[in-house]
Order: sequence, then structure tokens, then C-alpha cells
Amino acid sequence: MYPNDTNLLIKNGKEISHLLDLEWLTSVMLIIGIDLVLGGDNAIVIALASRKLPDRQRNKAIFLGTLLAVFIRVSLTMIAVHLLQLPYLLILGGLLLIWIAYNLLVEEKETETIHASRSLLGAIRTIVVADLVMGLDNVLAIAGAANGDITLIIIGLLISVPIIIWGSKLILLAMEQFPALIYIGAGILSLTAGKMITSAEELTLILIQFPALENGIQFAIITGVILAGWTTNRLRSSNANS
Repeated sequence: MYPNDTNLLIKNGKEISHLLDLEWLTSVMLIIGIDLVLGGDNAIVIALASRKLPDRQRNKAIFLGTLLAVFIRVSLTMIAVHLLQLPYLLILGGLLLIWIAYNLLVEEKETETIHASRSLLGAIRTIVVADLVMGLDNVLAIAGAANGDITLIIIGLLISVPIIIWGSKLILLAMEQFPALIYIGAGILSLTAGKMITSAEELTLILIQFPALENGIQFAIITGVILAGWTTNRLRSSNANS
């Protein structure tokens, strides 16, 4: 009876098997990592957009603005998940994510252009619009890491969004104090890009013939992005000092 009961539990409880799936857990951690890496600017946007409101209205603006922004982001991510199932779009999405990871290392963030609003609705609108524009890279990265699993997206956002709202300032401060963390973040995005590219159906036959190529492609992408970003930063630093 015990083996039968166990088999029945496993058969009817896909959530349990999901939790025991190392690849599934890895995807959850990737999504959380992506949110933390790319979501830091959201805290700055929220702070800048609501800084001129009274404390009571500021809390409302933060809550309502974030709630709407998360709803929009989940909707866009679900759309992106379906779009990435089209031919070659998974490869193109991976290439775009490589560019995003590189830019994370070498570009200055321009959140200073966000203007504070003196009205509750104005602050909410600013938070939602800014999050929509700035969150497109986040949407693409999460869609790639989720690999078509909507449950992953929801769980990842439920875990990471509260961290972004209440803890991202600490994360941003840590990145300023320890620049190496930015390279770790770029590595997470690069790994996601590599997984997107190697999971494309167009490459299935090649990867079956050469199994080691999958890890090789992912390693090359991670190494290439980090080296390119490091080299660019060194060149910019030397030019600025000369």
C-alpha cells in the first residue's frame, strides 16, 4: 500500500515533483536573481516619483504604483513567454539579453530624469510608466529564465518584488560598495541568455550530436560578456584619467 500511495501522491501532486526538480529550482533562483539585478532602479524610481508627497500619500503611491507595475509586468512577461516560442525568437531574445547584460556593466543609469510629482495620481502614473519603460529588459530576462512556465514567473515575482521594494536600496548600496556584485549580476543575465539560446529548437540536432557544446556556449557567453564589460570599463577609466 505504501508504494502505491506514494505513486499516487507523486502523480497527483506535480507541485511536489516540481520542488524536487533541481532545474526548476535553478530557474526560480535565476528569476529572483534577475529581479534583484534589474529591479534596483525601480526603488530609485519609486523614491524619486513620490519624494514630494506627504508620508501618508507616499505610502499609498508606493503601494498602488508598485501593484499596478507588477500586474503590467506579469502580463507582459506572459506575452513574452508565448512570443519566445516562435521560430528563432528564443535565439534573438538570448542575443538581446547578452547586449542588456553588457550594458549593465558599462552604462550609467539615468534615473535622475524621473521627476517628483506633488499629486498621488501623478506619482502613481510616473511609477507605472517608468517601470514599464525600464522593465522591458526584466520582462525579457524572466521570460527566458521561466522557459514557458507561468508558475515560475508568479513564484519568482512573489518572492522578489517585496525584496525589491523594501531591500533594493541596500542592494544598490552594496553594488556601489562592492562593484564585483555588478559582474555577478551580469553573469546571471548571461547565463539566462545562454540557456535561452541553447534551448532553441533550431539548435536541438546540433546539441544532440555534440552534448558538450551546450555548456560550452553558455560558458563562452558568460566569459565574453564579463571580459567585454571589464575591458570597456578599464579603457574608459584610463581615458578619463589621461
